Amino acid sequence: MYAMRKARSTASEAAVPYYDPRYSAQVVKVLPGEFVVTTQDCILTTLLGSCVSACIRDPLAGVGGMNHFMLPDSESGGAASESARYGGYAMEMLINELLKHGAARSRLEAKVFGGGAMLPSFQYNKVGERNAAFVLDYLARESIPVLSQDLLDNCPRHVHYFPRSGRVMLRKLPAVERGQVAADETRYFSRLRQEPKGGSVELFE
Repeated sequence: MYAMRKARSTASEAAVPYYDPRYSAQVVKVLPGEFVVTTQDCILTTLLGSCVSACIRDPLAGVGGMNHFMLPDSESGGAASESARYGGYAMEMLINELLKHGAARSRLEAKVFGGGAMLPSFQYNKVGERNAAFVLDYLARESIPVLSQDLLDNCPRHVHYFPRSGRVMLRKLPAVERGQVAADETRYFSRLRQEPKGGSVELFE
């Protein structure tokens, strides 16, 4: 049985675990503005460009999770930042959900990925750099050790995270796929300005 929490912008983005015979495991995709926490022996996967994902777990409690955020925080702050699309809220929600599932803050460990320079406009605003700096600073302030990281550069990343073991499989995508990832991020960034700022949370059993 799965115990996952997912913050999302629309109901159509609800994750459905699928079986991957290559790993003999269930896989859950984590889309931008979402987080998933699970106690199951599954794989959490995401595709990152300028966005950053924090993979955090408590190895003793057997619970782990992943988030995926595009901006460090809302420029307007307040209620507008209360969405998992923003780093501050995404990190808070992920850690709180881990604690609800039996994790101890003192045992949490993290691995972080993403923050690439994908879009010309994002390069000007240094979105990838800001995301990378934010997640490292946040974890340092929370005294959560970062066991490994792969941040910055100018390439998309496909991340597979195994929350039970803490194992990560990382693939940097070739230049031919960069355009599609950049286009996806452009569309998502445009949606940030149009959608309600709150993020719903759904429990999957």
